[in-house]
Amino acid sequence: MKQKGIMLNTTGIKIDSSIDEMGDEHIGTSHETPLREDAFEMDDELKMELIEKHFKDIMHVLGLDLTDDSLSGTPRRVAKMFVQEVFSGLDPKNKPEVKLFENKYKYSEMLVEKDITFFSHCEHHFVPIYGKAHVAYISNGNVIGLSKINRIVQYFAKRPQVQERLTMQIGNELKEILGTEDVAVVIDAHHMCVSSRGVQDVNSKTVTSFYSGKFDKDDTTRKEFMQYIALK
Repeated sequence: MKQKGIMLNTTGIKIDSSIDEMGDEHIGTSHETPLREDAFEMDDELKMELIEKHFKDIMHVLGLDLTDDSLSGTPRRVAKMFVQEVFSGLDPKNKPEVKLFENKYKYSEMLVEKDITFFSHCEHHFVPIYGKAHVAYISNGNVIGLSKINRIVQYFAKRPQVQERLTMQIGNELKEILGTEDVAVVIDAHHMCVSSRGVQDVNSKTVTSFYSGKFDKDDTTRKEFMQYIALK
């Protein structure tokens, strides 16, 4: 085990040895995505310009020839992908607008939206997490358009994540929007930080859950939900 503290690497840059000590430990620090207070003071175009510059430096350090036709545009492509696509869920302006509708059918049973495909990124190694989210709620007088459930999942997935936080963020957001405690979320996902590096286990998956209201207190309600998501 390495001693904790600050040390210098061969380039003279200070590094925190406790980061190496952490290794593959699965660490989460907050229920909210860790963001600086000034996270959105910079516009998207400037963010992309800076990411392009720094990613070009990374590629140079790796020894890649940036004059090659295949590689010359990569820094810009990566910058656009980070800001406009895979990490777009960091910016509140991209949060989906949700309209509620009165439950005119007086439907009082659970509604289940299952097999919602999502792609996210592990915040420890910035490699993909991908899988399926299964969501259920029991109406408290209002209902939500089905596609909005998918959009909420995608919004929270499109940021550096740990799966536990992602599960809780989806569940809490639906509770707040719908005005009901009766919400359930199950996420079943592959982590590329497990399958493509480290232990390199390509078969394992991670399952996390969020249960609130009747789903938390009533075993029958929870079992019914699990039966629905097990159906093919």
